[in-house]
Amino acid sequence: MKNHGALSLARFLWINGLLLILLLLCIAAGALLGPGGTDFSALWPLDPNTNPEAATILLARLPRTLLAALVGAALAAVGVSFQALLRNPLADPMIMGVSGGAALGGTLAMVLFGGHLATSLAWQSPAAFIGAALATVLVYRIGRVAGRIDTVTILLVGVVFNAFASAVIMFLKTVVSATKTQEVLLWLMGSLGYREYSTLLYLALGVLIGIGVLFAQANQMNALSVGEQSASHLGVDVERTKILIFFAASLLVALSVSVSGLVGFVGLIVPHLVRLVLGPDHRLLLPASALAGGSFLVLADLCARLLFVPLATEPPVGVITAFLGGPFFLILLRKRHSTAFLG
Repeated sequence: MKNHGALSLARFLWINGLLLILLLLCIAAGALLGPGGTDFSALWPLDPNTNPEAATILLARLPRTLLAALVGAALAAVGVSFQALLRNPLADPMIMGVSGGAALGGTLAMVLFGGHLATSLAWQSPAAFIGAALATVLVYRIGRVAGRIDTVTILLVGVVFNAFASAVIMFLKTVVSATKTQEVLLWLMGSLGYREYSTLLYLALGVLIGIGVLFAQANQMNALSVGEQSASHLGVDVERTKILIFFAASLLVALSVSVSGLVGFVGLIVPHLVRLVLGPDHRLLLPASALAGGSFLVLADLCARLLFVPLATEPPVGVITAFLGGPFFLILLRKRHSTAFLG
């Protein structure tokens, strides 16, 4: 298959190397900073069993920061992939129905276990993942027209299923206690909890596999960006590519929502910004967006934790991403349209 433009190995490594360094610096900041501050003189010995300062960093902040990096990377990669699949730079990971299935599954787990908070939290992530998987299969089956994936149909099915899931969730919130309703609301707004390292290991494996599958389709995404017919003429197996992109991206959404709830704007604004800076070549755009998305969500979560001091409560990270991403994206979009109008 024909390559779309030249991408030197040096440029690929240089850009992604810088973004990786940025991500590592953000992770370090997320682990070392927090509402309680850090007494750097008391960090050594770095043993969480005997040193409370080390325990705070290694057992609380660092796992949460790594979780933010993984979820941010996954959502940004999904944003790039869905935008390529739908040929729309404004496509978002949350519009394809998968997020609705995950939200419904997680909400059912929280509601069915009533007041047993520990039990409901234990089942929340698996139930959200199962809900996302079932939604993916449903959207795929209904979205197939004449034996092929129709991107418009699959988008409409996803939007309708999300609306249906939202209606069911609203009904569930009316039949449970006010406390349980608040728990559901906070989870749906996107919140990064404190996870065990074993959970992070499985999550990292799933995220790496998903992003790896998507990166393997980067050349095909370049071809799809000029249209399915043109991609077919370039030798791309269009249907196989669309299926791989849809299921790999849906896996990443399922993993992300199952551990973090609904975190918006990461998969919308990060790929858009990276595309403006680096161009539309998905061989560079996808890994660069994943690294930038990880940094973005780590900083957003750090901001949420630092706001605990002035607000006396920690806002969900989904609220922070909306506050950061929404206005900035609108300003950026307006500026882009103004530039286009002026020629």
